[in-house]
Amino acid sequence: MRSYLLRRLLLMVPTFVGISFIVFAVLNLAPGRPGAQADNADMASNARGEQTQESYAIFREQFNLDKPIFLNTRYALTSAEVRRDLEVVAELVPGTMVERIALQDRLGDLGNYAVPHLMTVMNEADASAQAAANGAEVARHIALRDMAAYFLRQASPRRFIDPYDPAPSPAVRAFNEAVAEERGALRLLRYAFDAPEAEKRAVLDGWAAWYTTAKPRFEYDFGDKLRIFFLDTRFATYWKNLIRLDFGISLATRQPVLETLISKLRYSLPLSVMSLLLAYAIAIPLGIFSAVRRDTRADRVLTLVLFMLYSLPSFFVATLVLFFFSEGSNWTALRFFPTGGFQSPGSDDLTTFAQVGDVLWHLVLPVGCLTYGSLAALSRYMRTGLLEVIQSDYIRTARAKGLPERVVIGKHALRNGLLPIVTLLANLLPALLGGSVVIEYIFGIPGIGQWTISSIYQRDYNVIMGVQLITTILVLFGMLLSDIGYALVDPRIRYH
Repeated sequence: MRSYLLRRLLLMVPTFVGISFIVFAVLNLAPGRPGAQADNADMASNARGEQTQESYAIFREQFNLDKPIFLNTRYALTSAEVRRDLEVVAELVPGTMVERIALQDRLGDLGNYAVPHLMTVMNEADASAQAAANGAEVARHIALRDMAAYFLRQASPRRFIDPYDPAPSPAVRAFNEAVAEERGALRLLRYAFDAPEAEKRAVLDGWAAWYTTAKPRFEYDFGDKLRIFFLDTRFATYWKNLIRLDFGISLATRQPVLETLISKLRYSLPLSVMSLLLAYAIAIPLGIFSAVRRDTRADRVLTLVLFMLYSLPSFFVATLVLFFFSEGSNWTALRFFPTGGFQSPGSDDLTTFAQVGDVLWHLVLPVGCLTYGSLAALSRYMRTGLLEVIQSDYIRTARAKGLPERVVIGKHALRNGLLPIVTLLANLLPALLGGSVVIEYIFGIPGIGQWTISSIYQRDYNVIMGVQLITTILVLFGMLLSDIGYALVDPRIRYH
């Protein structure tokens, strides 16, 4: 058993990595961009549009959304590619609004990799403007130069190291302070598109002076390119943090994902654990009763009732019980339970036992709605598994020896009959984390399920990814517990 457990635990590692790769790909390749509610306003039209675009770029940088997903080839970028994109964004060549917005986002995401090429385009356009013979050509080159200068200010700042770390090392702190100082200086190298040429010239000279000292950091040798290709990506950055048990920061709330997830457990765990234990506690006796009294009237009635329960959608039943049995019911005599929430207002002033009672009072309806469906399914699995065991030869032998029926069922048949519902443990264990999204939403319980739904609407990648990875771990351990459960309930099963 020990060697088997070790092999299974080792096998979980590549399985977990593979699943994380798939989930990460699905999330990051899905249409849409987090933070896209920040308007892609026309940069040249007004200062507010420029500020919005800059804030959006900072947002994407903070959460590594400007990096390639799996592989990074931006070190191979050419000045011709950057020039072509700038011409489309500046409307110097034909292009649709959709193309301009897409290229604007792309140029904003290139970051430091675009700096040498933006400097090249800016200097070439400036030289061409000074050498141009007519006003139209001069205006065209100046527009291209100004657009390059605009994106240069976005691309040139270096990244902070772990900006959300509350206790950085002295080296990291010193580096971040130097980056902050440099960013402050670069922030001054800006001008409006309609600024006087003399003001623009002063800023261009400032860029030339800065690039003279910063140029070596944009030159990459083979080792740098290899590191960039594999490691300067969203996936590699996420896994680097994940190894440290850092699930990242919520894009919506700016709070650590793991810290928030743990805080949500106090709402989801009582709901899910009570539902799971209650479902098993009721389903096993019902399954045994139904199997022992197979094809009797009681079995048929019980089967009919359970199938009816299983067929009723949880959101429908939850709405009905809230309408009839909550404090908002039209019938005063039926106002037994609160309309939702996890605790009553002011419950913090109650004694410990009174607080527990208040929580249980709030959980009666959601636990009931969350239990009846799984209860119906588990009891049918229990009945089927026990019926198969009852028909075995060793059960007939036990009965032939004159053993009482309760001993035959309880001692000899029950353990093997539990195998089907032990199998379901792999699927039921993750329910301890998220509970029921629908039930938490309807009853206003601020647990992990409701948190996940709101994160999906907000495209909060880090939260969705964190919840999915924790769920994956629970599934893997649920499968392991199921295998161990097989060996415990069936003496014929042995692992080596």
